[in-house]
Amino acid sequence: MSKISDQDLIRLAMEAREHSYSPYSHFMVGAALLAKNGKVYQGCNIENAGYTPSNCAERTAFFKAVSEGVLEFETIAIVAGPKDGELIRTAPCGVCRQVMMEFCEYKTFRVLLAKSPEDYEEWTLEKLLPFGFGPKDLA
Repeated sequence: MSKISDQDLIRLAMEAREHSYSPYSHFMVGAALLAKNGKVYQGCNIENAGYTPSNCAERTAFFKAVSEGVLEFETIAIVAGPKDGELIRTAPCGVCRQVMMEFCEYKTFRVLLAKSPEDYEEWTLEKLLPFGFGPKDLA
């Protein structure tokens, strides 16, 4: 099985962003999550008039994967920006970082924050969530 490139993963996040349901914030987010088995799970943000039931693109991708029994991940690409504006580098919210902490290797899980397939930054979960608390802390 060939490994997907970072650029292709970002393109898939951009594709997922097009499905964003964001009638309140008009801030569209897309994510593409690469599982260790090579499969990619896409997600978009889904807003709700009640605000609290809204879901981020990153969690949408994770929950799709987990609901299919996939629990090991390598990388997530995230793209975001206003509906009619340019993409901006946007880091995952605290809740999404905690979900990543549940399922990902703290020191090696890669988070790509992209403006385009050619313009992105690579982070690790450890850098985005210093002093993270996860399942290993409860063992």
